[in-house]
Amino acid sequence: MGKEVVSQFTWVIRNFSSLQSEKVYSDVFTVSGCKWRLLAFPKGNGVKCLSLYLAVSGSQSLPYGWRRRAELCLSVVNQVSEELSQTKVTYHCFDAKDFDWGFTTMLPLDKIHDKNDEGGGESESVNMLEGDDGAESNDLLEVSVNESTDVNGFQVLPSQVETMSRIFERHPDIASKFRPKNEHLRTAYINVLLSLIKTLCQSTHELSKDDLTDAYASLVYLTNAGLNLDWLKKKLEERSEKKEKHEASERRMKEIEEELKDLKQKCSNLEAELEKEKADVSVARSPLSFDDVV
Repeated sequence: MGKEVVSQFTWVIRNFSSLQSEKVYSDVFTVSGCKWRLLAFPKGNGVKCLSLYLAVSGSQSLPYGWRRRAELCLSVVNQVSEELSQTKVTYHCFDAKDFDWGFTTMLPLDKIHDKNDEGGGESESVNMLEGDDGAESNDLLEVSVNESTDVNGFQVLPSQVETMSRIFERHPDIASKFRPKNEHLRTAYINVLLSLIKTLCQSTHELSKDDLTDAYASLVYLTNAGLNLDWLKKKLEERSEKKEKHEASERRMKEIEEELKDLKQKCSNLEAELEKEKADVSVARSPLSFDDVV
């Protein structure tokens, strides 16, 4: 296996809510001879969400047939409220056709703008790791917190201490084979884990198929790093199954509603027809008067 290279890049986006540009790029940064840059759509790439991607810089000038495999961990960390943070993980093989990759629905704009109106800003940090077959990136919008607490060898925010303590209490062997030693990288993995757990805590109505796809990618990412997450894999499979049942039930509900609507209309038509027939019967039953006969 090749030498693992760790570097960090920070991107600060100020006055985010007032940006008029459709898209903005970070400065170019280099990891193991490959130039990268971040691409953000402040108003969303066709959606009402912050869209965030990692892009190969100068892709048009690279040799014919170039390819680069990357594992991306993109984290948006709200500087005011850690609860509004979001972390997503994906894999991609960059080439001449697909030279940028990331998430179109990284974080709803209303969450960002609500906090920006109070004077908050956004900063982005990228940690890149390269192994024998490509680059691994951890892209974090860092939170402005100077305080951290050690929980079983992991530096976490004060708001995460109770959650992490409960995780280690219930699953003491979770990090027994965890490989990364770099403090920042270990923190990034923990943020991915907490984000994954947060995703699974959503109701099946809120949980989208994209969320589940990202969750499975996050699980692979964490498992490959050595975390023992068999228990979480089981929960994810249960949530996926429950989501499928939920969607199937919703489809059946709509079918029943349509059938019921048709039946109600049919009943309404039959009632009108019945009233007409009753009127005809009433007329037929009426006796004739002397004048009617004569």
